[in-house]
Order: sequence, then C-alpha cells, then structure tokens
Amino acid sequence: MSKKITIYDVAQQAGVAISTVSRVLNKSPYVSDDTKDRVIKAIKELQFRPQVNARKLASKEAQTLSIAVPTFTTPFFNEVLKGVKDEITALDLDFIIYNTGSTNQKINLMKFLDRGTPDAIMLFSFEIDEETDQILKSLNIPIILVDAKHPDYDYFHWDNFKGGYLAGQHLARQGFLDIGVIKSFATSLLVRDRERGFMQAMYDYKIKIPEYNIITGTTKKHAGFSEEAGYEAVNALFERNGKLPEAIFCFNDTIGIGALHALSQLHKAVPDDVAVVGYDNIKISHYVGLSTIDQKMYEVGVMAVKRLSERIRRKELPLEQRVIDPELIKRESTNKKID
Repeated sequence: MSKKITIYDVAQQAGVAISTVSRVLNKSPYVSDDTKDRVIKAIKELQFRPQVNARKLASKEAQTLSIAVPTFTTPFFNEVLKGVKDEITALDLDFIIYNTGSTNQKINLMKFLDRGTPDAIMLFSFEIDEETDQILKSLNIPIILVDAKHPDYDYFHWDNFKGGYLAGQHLARQGFLDIGVIKSFATSLLVRDRERGFMQAMYDYKIKIPEYNIITGTTKKHAGFSEEAGYEAVNALFERNGKLPEAIFCFNDTIGIGALHALSQLHKAVPDDVAVVGYDNIKISHYVGLSTIDQKMYEVGVMAVKRLSERIRRKELPLEQRVIDPELIKRESTNKKID
C-alpha cells in the first residue's frame, strides 16, 4: 500500500516551505505566481488531498458548525435541516449533526461537549436552564437557538400558541362542535404552547372539549409525534367512546397522516365523517390534502445559518431574536363546511 501523501511531501517536491504550501491552499495573495504554480503542480503530481481542517487552521476562522438536534429522522427536522444544508454549502464551513434525543437532552448535550468544544453551535428545541446557560456561555463561541428562546442568545422561535389557536379557530369557524385532540405525550414548551393556543380558541368560540376526546398514541418514538401514534390514537378514541368526534386536531402532520390511515380502515370519510387538521405543513401533507399550520421550516433553517455565519464573523453584533408567525393552510381534510 502506498503511503499517504502529506503537506510535507508537497513542500519537498515543490522546493518550498510548508508554510508556503499552506498559504497556497488557503488562497493567500502573498505568494508569487511562479511559486504558486510549482505548488499546484506538485499537488497534482502527488494527487494530494488536503484535510479541510488543516486548510482552515491558517485562516483562524470557525471550522466546524455543530448542529444539536433531538432527531434527524422526522419530516419536521428534515425540512429545517434541508434549509441548513442548502445554505451552509455556500459557506466555507463544515458541519456535524449530533442527536440529543427527545429525552435526556441535557445529559446528551453535555456528553457531546465533553468530547471537545465546537467552533459554533446551532441548538434545536432545547430549553435553556440556568446550568446549561452557564456552560454554553463558558464556551465563548457563537450559539444560535432554533425552536427555543432565551434573552441572551440569537434565536428563531415558532409561535406555537398562535399556531394552536389558528388550528382551533379554523375548526370552530367551520362549524365543528364535537372536536378531538391527538397530542404528544411530551411535556415540552412546544406541546404546552400548542395546546394552550388551541384551548384558548375553543374557549373563545365557546366549544367544550371533554377529557375523553383528548388522547395520545402509545408509541414512544419521536416523543409521540409519529404516524403510529396518530393511528393508535384514532383507534383508541373509537374504542373508548364507541364513536369518533366530527373533527380532530393533530399536534403535527405525521400524527395526522397516521390518523387519516386509521380513519380509512374504519371506513370513515374525510372530511364528511371526520375532519382532520395537522401541524407543520410537511411536504406530504400537500399530497394527502391535509389542512395544516405552515411553520416555514426550510426558510428558518436558511435564516439561522445566515445569522450564525454573521455571528462567527462579528461577535459584537446585536442579538437577533425572531418569533416566526405560523399560517393556516386549508386543504380538503377540513373543507366540509365553508370557512
């Protein structure tokens, strides 16, 4: 097996110092054309592949953007991460994705940080307590929060209260009175705000939601935000009550898609027998005609990367703290009556 070609081999072949090869790799203007040509020729002849981190050490810029996310296998986070990926390709940054999990997030984040301090962090869906705040500040690196907020950090946060309200308002304006709710079993701020918003709409429109119409699925993966959970919940509602409500609010689109499948197996027409509204506006919701709440996930991923890139270059920037307004998307799954 041939040996691995290093920057030392390139320097020797080109007859220059290692620092000169480094300057060429980093596109420094302080290298003569003749010297640059010799180094490039040596690189091609030796088929040298420089390590990305080695190239960036000389520039003293952030090398690795760490993205800490509860999961990267759900449609919601996939859509946000698409925005992150598409925007980050335009920047001279590497990135790694770390799964903090939907439970024990704090412990998992600390384990990740114990491996070494990253150059910058994008932290998803993480409630910052006092201890975590102190640890993050001690890192002295650019940090941005997505789907979370704290007065001392840049953040992009969704208004889940308003989104829940819009979903409830839509069903109320459609004339539905017997309404069920399929929510996640998680106790996160997202779940609490979404539920508060929906219940506020019910209160404003004088609609009572009985406890037996509020349910979660039994599948624990993704904190209950899954197709399985939606499927299980619809069947449990039917078995519990002997009937189904005339409309169901699902706490996200994947729950909604599972609910649609269960309704189909129960021979219930949507929306004539049961209307369904989801949350997130993931791509597939368009193709199954699911009314939902659009959160502009892709756009938030793009904006978050842009802001973190600015923070890397200029740490003294004022904080950018944005709350993203959700938008109701009406589709076939709730159009039984005129809004």
